[in-house]
Amino acid sequence: MRHRKAGLKLNRTPSHRNAMFRNMVTSLFKYDRIRTTGAKAMELRRWADHIITLAKRGDLHARRQALAIVKEKDVVHKLFENAAERFGDISGGYTRVIKLGRRPGDAAPVSLIELVVLQDTKKKKTKKKKTKTEAAPKKAAPKKAAADKKAADKGEEKPEKAAEKKAVPAENEDAPAIEAAEPVSENTEAAAQEQAATEETPAAKAVPEEKAAAEKEDASDTKDK
Repeated sequence: MRHRKAGLKLNRTPSHRNAMFRNMVTSLFKYDRIRTTGAKAMELRRWADHIITLAKRGDLHARRQALAIVKEKDVVHKLFENAAERFGDISGGYTRVIKLGRRPGDAAPVSLIELVVLQDTKKKKTKKKKTKTEAAPKKAAPKKAAADKKAADKGEEKPEKAAEKKAVPAENEDAPAIEAAEPVSENTEAAAQEQAATEETPAAKAVPEEKAAAEKEDASDTKDK
């Protein structure tokens, strides 16, 4: 009976098997994902979960135990620094196995094993939703363009230009009034002169009459002579 004999032998000796999984778990923590056969991927999960548990503990003894398995010191130090932030909220399930199909040649089932990344660490790009007020002018623009085209085909002016012509600016409102007032002033001056000519004093009228009488007398004297 195989009591306390966990793990797959994979038709390898213990020394070969341990060396192989040490290399694989080092590559997994270095690159975050590797591709291997399905049986090796399922067995590698046990090794990876054990190393991550040591990294979450984080003391010196756990670091030395991890260094006894993982072959690169930099990988161990990086894992211990980021383990609390990356795997602190979850207990177990640190890896994911994805089946990729069959390998050409021997038709062995191939799988992708990768470390699980929390959703909080991923930066999601949120798209801004357009409000109704922003979308309304865009819908009105085609209608406006269609109305302008119809007006151009008929030879009519655009409604905007017609409105501009009708609307007289405040500065030019006084111009028509001034122009209309000028001819009125000329008429009034002519009427005033006519009235002045007609309304002459009686003394002014008598002077030409006296002159005319004196001229007649002179003319009669010359005839008598």
